[in-house]
Amino acid sequence: MLQTAFHAWERWLASATTDRVVREFDWGLDWISGESNVHAWVERVMRDTDCFFTPPPTTEYSLASRSSEGDRLLTFPSAFVTPHRENNTVYCRYFQARRRHGSARAAVLVLPQWNADNGGHVGLCRLLNWNGMSALRLSLPYHHQRMPTELHRADYIVSSNVARTLQVCRQAVLDARRAIAWLAAQGYERIGILGTSLGSCLALLTAAHEPLIRAEALNHISPYFADVVWRGLSTEHVRKGLDGHIELDVLRELWKPISPRWYLDRLRDRHTLLLYAKYDLTFPVDLSEDLVRQFRALNVPHEVTVLPCGHYSTGKTPFKYWDGWVLTRFLKRTLCASGG
Repeated sequence: MLQTAFHAWERWLASATTDRVVREFDWGLDWISGESNVHAWVERVMRDTDCFFTPPPTTEYSLASRSSEGDRLLTFPSAFVTPHRENNTVYCRYFQARRRHGSARAAVLVLPQWNADNGGHVGLCRLLNWNGMSALRLSLPYHHQRMPTELHRADYIVSSNVARTLQVCRQAVLDARRAIAWLAAQGYERIGILGTSLGSCLALLTAAHEPLIRAEALNHISPYFADVVWRGLSTEHVRKGLDGHIELDVLRELWKPISPRWYLDRLRDRHTLLLYAKYDLTFPVDLSEDLVRQFRALNVPHEVTVLPCGHYSTGKTPFKYWDGWVLTRFLKRTLCASGG
């Protein structure tokens, strides 16, 4: 009965968004310049993902004065240049915590969900502040100020364009690593990352390639990027663009570079929280359980929390408070506890 009720609620919450667009399928060869075969390009990427996900250093950071909301805006150039000028500048909202006497300086990079609004996760950032951690909330590619006028939603980061989805998710990881480099330059000694939904996937990819990250809190999880898009409630319109052009097993192979499954061995020296929702239709529960099993099979250290709600309802009372408490408690314990 609970499952039926939550699934009905999830579908009702999802139906509130009426501007989803079914876009045409495209291999996206124009996003991998000089390449004529996406399969061959992906094989080369997987042979050296450090090269794929490592940005060159930059000193072009700009930090604005404090806003009326108490945060500051950090901007810097993206390491991956797209055809859309607006998307090539990275915007982060910086919430600085007061340092407690004798405590190590801890900070968390926050990656919100797909199509989060500009105020998304600000409450969570403040909760991190109250628990002694600074927070830097990054606007994902094609979100907020980064969205060109041709878009109403952040379609270009997850779409039926195969190579563009790969490259824009890669861009998010490169942006995240530049943001972490800035945090380190500010003197933060213990850095964590928190990601929700799409942000969770990107957070794991970042943690797997960024040695400065000590802890990752992953909010909604799956081992495979393709399977969530293929089966998820929130991506039904993307699936419609894929249908008739590509099969799931092929898409899973092509989206390997942005799928958490292939990076678990790189997380052995990180603290990891895996959190999923029992009645999730956007990240189907069997996929979340599969990722947990893979962590266990590989003996990669981790913790697991299961919320008794769905994907959209995680953002509703009382579950949003439960979710925020679990995420913050984990990060405070792993980043702020004596002895690290």
